[in-house]
Amino acid sequence: MSDQSNSVALVTGGSSGIGAAVVRRLSARGTRVASFDLSGESADGALSVAGDVADSAAVEAAVAQVERELGPIDILVCAAGVPGASLPTIEVTDEEWKRTMAINADGVFYCNRAVLPGMIARGHGRIVNVASIAGKEGNPMAAAYSASKAAVIAMTKAIGKDVARTGVLVNCVAPAVISTPILEGLSQEHIDYMVERIPMGRMGTAEEVAALIAWLTSDECSFSTGATYDISGGRAVY
Repeated sequence: MSDQSNSVALVTGGSSGIGAAVVRRLSARGTRVASFDLSGESADGALSVAGDVADSAAVEAAVAQVERELGPIDILVCAAGVPGASLPTIEVTDEEWKRTMAINADGVFYCNRAVLPGMIARGHGRIVNVASIAGKEGNPMAAAYSASKAAVIAMTKAIGKDVARTGVLVNCVAPAVISTPILEGLSQEHIDYMVERIPMGRMGTAEEVAALIAWLTSDECSFSTGATYDISGGRAVY
């Protein structure tokens, strides 16, 4: 990937899993990276910004801080998320539904909304939202998670079309099961269900997802917006 030492990226959920892999990947190509994470930690010396993506005021404050300390944001990667509890639909409480939707769907919307004015004004930007194969197919024991990731896919389509003539490209990735700490919140039955449906017979890695995201955030990606890129070991082939 070409040198992007003049670019600034904001990665949510950058302290672990896919987010941390993206921080490492973008940093390695010269991008100045900030990680916005509940833990306030980050990978590979990125600027660390603590906060909750489900809090719109915290998101706005984080964007302002990154732009003060690193410069205008050229790239946004929304990787923060929770798996939701592995529960039959009738056992999902109001609180669990709202928590999962707030982080996985509301958080992505707040972050996209916060960076778009600056990107549009400058006539350039790349946004990648991390969805899931569950958002396309729906997984049992995961009604809230599946719904939240379907929302990410739909809002990516809508936002991508909204800004299609501005120089800002908005896409998302839909991984199948990836070996990251997020799996710690799932039952083994839930994990086995997902792995069994992957023709390649294994989980993906965070680094494999980060490689796809790195291309989508580069200037080499120039004629794609509102799209969903599957990275599923053959589970999704449409």
